[in-house]
Amino acid sequence: MNKATPVWGLMAALPEELGDLVHRLQAPTTHRIAGRDFIQGQLQGQTVHAVTARIGKVAAALTATTLIERFGVNHLVFVGVAGGLGQQVRRGDVVVAHELVQHDLSAWPLFPRGEIPLLGKTRLSCDPTLTQALQIAAQEALVGEQRLHSGLIASGDQFIQGHDMAQRIRDHYPDVLAVEMEGAAVAQVCEECGVPFAVLRTISDVADDGAAHDFVAFMRDTAAPLASRVLARLFAG
Repeated sequence: MNKATPVWGLMAALPEELGDLVHRLQAPTTHRIAGRDFIQGQLQGQTVHAVTARIGKVAAALTATTLIERFGVNHLVFVGVAGGLGQQVRRGDVVVAHELVQHDLSAWPLFPRGEIPLLGKTRLSCDPTLTQALQIAAQEALVGEQRLHSGLIASGDQFIQGHDMAQRIRDHYPDVLAVEMEGAAVAQVCEECGVPFAVLRTISDVADDGAAHDFVAFMRDTAAPLASRVLARLFAG
């Protein structure tokens, strides 16, 4: 992990996914850039920039780049919800990414399916030290029957619902655990900028025909409290 004094970036696609983090920042100041509120403050004595990125890979990449280039963020964590694709992954479980891939990226036949052109990689690895710390915090934050998983998360500019859409991703990436719309874009920005990053997702559905059902309620009642507990433990550690 980067040995420089940590300047943290905390991202989510939607405000509910950050839990109560923004309200716990001390001496907050807000910077409005590109239609987003970048809220800077202190948390457990560390400098934190929290922001809602909006949905999708372009929105996430823009936000991550702004955090790094404008605010000097050198450690980045993304939290939010995802659809479960792994066989053992259930609604309410938590997935911490070890790798991320863009399931909708293909420059075939110029490059292999899924490979990021000119970067030479298909899967992007999360920072191992930061990821381990996030896993420990997540394990301590689980309640009830929630379970923690770690592995591959796929990202793409599609809301995945229905067996056929989900199975196409599984066919290309048999070890995939979850699918969402931002993480791999953040991973690419951090990879190219040399910034350690980690991603945590709470499973809101299993990418079936009912994936959109009670989505907002799940974020409010399950994902947001979990994010609050995880981030509190991450910074306390």
